[in-house]
Amino acid sequence: MPELPEVETTRLGIAPNLEGRSVTGVRVRQPRLRYPIPEDLAERLCGQTILAVKRRAKYLLLEFSHGSLLLHLGMSGSLRIVPADTPPVAHEHFDLVCNNTALRLRDPRRFGAVLWLEPPANRHPLLARLGIEPLEEGFDGPALHALCKGKRTPIKQLLMDGHLIVGIGNIYASESLFRARIHPATPAGRLTLARCTRLTSEIRQTLRDALAAGGSSLRDFVHSDGSSGYFQQQYFVYGRDNEPCRHCGSTVRRLIQGQRASFYCPRCQRTPPGT
Repeated sequence: MPELPEVETTRLGIAPNLEGRSVTGVRVRQPRLRYPIPEDLAERLCGQTILAVKRRAKYLLLEFSHGSLLLHLGMSGSLRIVPADTPPVAHEHFDLVCNNTALRLRDPRRFGAVLWLEPPANRHPLLARLGIEPLEEGFDGPALHALCKGKRTPIKQLLMDGHLIVGIGNIYASESLFRARIHPATPAGRLTLARCTRLTSEIRQTLRDALAAGGSSLRDFVHSDGSSGYFQQQYFVYGRDNEPCRHCGSTVRRLIQGQRASFYCPRCQRTPPGT
């Protein structure tokens, strides 16, 4: 699934082609995605100007004066800017047309979403209960320590709980925990303020590094211009089970947490008492 860096990279790619432009057409080739695409979307959007392209967690929001268009890439979706007359191919379900340019959604598994949100958008059920943004002001050691306090939940799973912290995802949680030298199974409530401070710093740096690399090239995912990211070339542990740790040479291990694979180095990420 595209994670925060991939979604933010997509936002940065499409925003210059959309902001300040008027919608001239809406093409729906497959309305049955995770949620049905609203039947009256063309009536709502045609003739309206896109004021801004923003991101909340893994959702993209195209803001208009009378509401917001929410786009979600689901498990395998991608958004591309194409000439409006480009013939669609398989799995390209939706176009938002601005004269000679179109924003095109490709979604092979159809787990994505195209929804209209009445203002204020942040009260919509998909957005109302989302947690703190890890790249925004306020995500720091004390904030994470407060979220962890008293919790027995493994820290890896807490980082992926979107009601607490949004957008980190499996890849970047594994990578951030390695950089912070914290075992993914460590109970969140055992982390000291100092360890939480280091972890928030490493989360932010990992996400910034991924953004600089254009995100990761996940299955079925490409950027708005069709290019790929290359952060996966920098992975320390994710997907590298049975390979040597890039730091100490120990064999990277894999474990299952909450039906998701976690990757860690048993030497670099020991769990000392009173962490």
